[in-house]
Amino acid sequence: MRNFSARDLSVRDLCARGVVVAVAAAAVVGAAGVSGAAGAVGGERFGGVPEADLAFHGRLWMDDGRVELRMTPQNHGPFGVDDATVRLRWSAPLADEQRLPAGCARSGARAVLCRTGALPADGWGRTVTLAVRLRGEPSEVTLGIDAVWGGGAVDRNHRNDRQEVLVLDTGDSYVF
Repeated sequence: MRNFSARDLSVRDLCARGVVVAVAAAAVVGAAGVSGAAGAVGGERFGGVPEADLAFHGRLWMDDGRVELRMTPQNHGPFGVDDATVRLRWSAPLADEQRLPAGCARSGARAVLCRTGALPADGWGRTVTLAVRLRGEPSEVTLGIDAVWGGGAVDRNHRNDRQEVLVLDTGDSYVF
């Protein structure tokens, strides 16, 4: 039996609320692989587990303490994934009240977790659009973006699924 860390438990708690699905499948992947897109034919397996390579591309801008994000997940890997979870972590605290889109949930004072939906092998997912209000009106904020769950697939290339973007409160668009 695997011991769960606090991070695993918070993601698992979100699963119970329908935000992230099938986290248990990531912990128990049989030799036959996983069902759906992650079990697609072709590609290499890493230790018997399908391999994906998640990346996140988009733009964000900030105006008067409101940050808007448009981000499209991409899977460079040889296997698709049925769903994945990306964490968006701001360097400044979020305002207490937020209106988050379906598939996203707050995770602490500075972070939001969002589902990506299905990511086909060597393909793009649906665009995630999100607007948050920061506490106060900071003149700049750094957004950390990282995959916290890859749909049961292993991702050995973390150079493209973890990044930080500095955005200034000018209304200008910053691309990543």
